[in-house]
Amino acid sequence: MKDLTENKAVQFVRNNIYYLLAAIAAVPIWLAIDSFANSVGTNNDEAVAAAATGCLILCIFLGRHFGQLWALKYKTISNEVLIALSLITFGSIVFLFVHAEYLDEDYGPLNLLLYWVPFLLSGLTLGMLIKLGRSVTQNQLKEARAAAEHSKSELHLLQSQLSPHFLFNTLNNLYGLSLTQHERIPPLLLKLSDLLRYSVYEANEVFVPLKDELVYIHHYIEFEKIRIGDRLVLTTNFEEITSPDIKIAPMLLIVFVENAFKHSKNTIDEKIYISIELKLWENLILFSIKNSHDQREKELSIVEKHSGFGLASVNKRLVLLYPNEHELVIKNEPTTYQAVLRLKTK
Repeated sequence: MKDLTENKAVQFVRNNIYYLLAAIAAVPIWLAIDSFANSVGTNNDEAVAAAATGCLILCIFLGRHFGQLWALKYKTISNEVLIALSLITFGSIVFLFVHAEYLDEDYGPLNLLLYWVPFLLSGLTLGMLIKLGRSVTQNQLKEARAAAEHSKSELHLLQSQLSPHFLFNTLNNLYGLSLTQHERIPPLLLKLSDLLRYSVYEANEVFVPLKDELVYIHHYIEFEKIRIGDRLVLTTNFEEITSPDIKIAPMLLIVFVENAFKHSKNTIDEKIYISIELKLWENLILFSIKNSHDQREKELSIVEKHSGFGLASVNKRLVLLYPNEHELVIKNEPTTYQAVLRLKTK
């Protein structure tokens, strides 16, 4: 029963909010008009102030109504309209103060022209300005929410595509090993289960702790060590991250790591060289990865149907999640490939 009474009270306030605000605003408006009328020597200044206050509030409500009709007719409210209404309101008020000496007890046509017309006009334009300004703000909020929802949907789509992309590449690698080095398959499958567990169940958030992402990268590196064997010459320099408050977009760095192992293995050289570094500097994550590759790789390899998907998705996610907060530099030399990424921590 108490909750029902409270809900009715809240609903009453919502339905009559403008009337309540008008009643509250009437007091300082009356005081200001009464002070002005008294300063210029108007007789019956309290009655004049009461009448003027009522007329002003009525004009503001009429102005809001006209503003609503305008907003319904013209879906887009230009800044020029808002500026014009602001200038008319401000100009009308200034006009009243400048010509205060004409206000006396004789309410003739001149006073009607010089005071009541701009006074009432200021109320009308102020009401229109309030309504149109609120309409513009609401439209901007709707557009911002729509853009945010679109970006969120696109981001979720990109994240949902990352795990299948990684899985397809990994299964292709396992298939190749099953034909030539099948004894390596069991330990690789165990590592693969750890990788998939993180990518499927633990990386669904927009941002995850950086330390968890680094554990995932270490698992992937161990996976590749088993797969590649003695050909791999790997150098890593990871700063130790213990705080869960330092966060990063999930499955972001792994694309660069996967890309390095994928392309370096195609070299005809005896050894595969990969160097990975990650450091924190102030509020930035600094990540660098460099790998060897054959300058004839494009000529010797078959172009894959989905090649480049990983890096393309990374670029889209960086734009969505780190607008003006990231810098990605790619250096593709004849025998080396390097990616340097700077991110603002979340």
